[in-house]
Amino acid sequence: MKLPDNSDIDLKEQKDHGTASFPCGLYEIFEVTKWEGVKHHWHDEVEILYFMKGEFALDVNMETYTIQEECFYFINAGELHSIQPKSACLESAVLFHPRILSFDNYDIAQSRILQPLLKRKLFFPLCLTPKDTAFTAVKKEYLDMVNVFYQSGSYLSKEGQTVTEDLPSQLFIRAGLLKILGILAGAGLLTTQEKTDDYRVEIIKNSLAYIHEHYQEKFYIHDLARQAGMNEQYFCRFFKKAIGRTPITYINEYRIGRAITRLQDTDLPVMDICLDCGFNNLGNFLREFRKKTGATPLQYRKTFRSEKS
Repeated sequence: MKLPDNSDIDLKEQKDHGTASFPCGLYEIFEVTKWEGVKHHWHDEVEILYFMKGEFALDVNMETYTIQEECFYFINAGELHSIQPKSACLESAVLFHPRILSFDNYDIAQSRILQPLLKRKLFFPLCLTPKDTAFTAVKKEYLDMVNVFYQSGSYLSKEGQTVTEDLPSQLFIRAGLLKILGILAGAGLLTTQEKTDDYRVEIIKNSLAYIHEHYQEKFYIHDLARQAGMNEQYFCRFFKKAIGRTPITYINEYRIGRAITRLQDTDLPVMDICLDCGFNNLGNFLREFRKKTGATPLQYRKTFRSEKS
């Protein structure tokens, strides 16, 4: 039995990218991996996505982009996004907090590029393809950073990322990120035009945040609709168009995700987990759990622990 990936259940990712001292990590997906993609989320880090092979649907702030060729996409801090693979794929990502690029010396680069980047007043381009003149240079720097992670990094299986505590390697990675920033700036691909906030994105963020905060409680769709300032019927259509699933489906999936974490990390009885994750009916919980995992909770826990040992 393949255990489902439970790393993407939060809207604003709670896990650390990289380490406390060096917030930069590498994530990779290979063709041999059965990958379900990444659900809608956002984070304070910038993400450089490198799509090498395969077909993907990438959502960024309510817009969907179909990817069928080698390319880079840049996810700026705070942008709501998701990735859905449509075929066997090769993909990797480097996530980093912009603060690792800053200098103590307040020079022109700090004032005109690095500070605006930190303050979210400077933005990476959405996409780079092989047709763009900057593509080859960015690809070289990106692959050099990946090789540095390979040489000195440690793979954290629980987080699914490679990090490095090696000081020279951190310097090389920072240098690579600065070079990419310089290449994009030199090509005129960075924009200082402040992006207008899409109210739809904020509504979705608030709705999902409400679900994540109150999933242990009993609440109704009309509670979410009221918070969004919509009637219930319109809210359900709006939510499904944005997220790709109905509010009820999303709530159940999120609660099951929380239950999976408890089964992995605790010895709590199944009934306690059922109630603690917002299910008031054991039969409904078991049905939704089997739909997600193909197993009962006890079977899942047993398989998880046997595969970990």
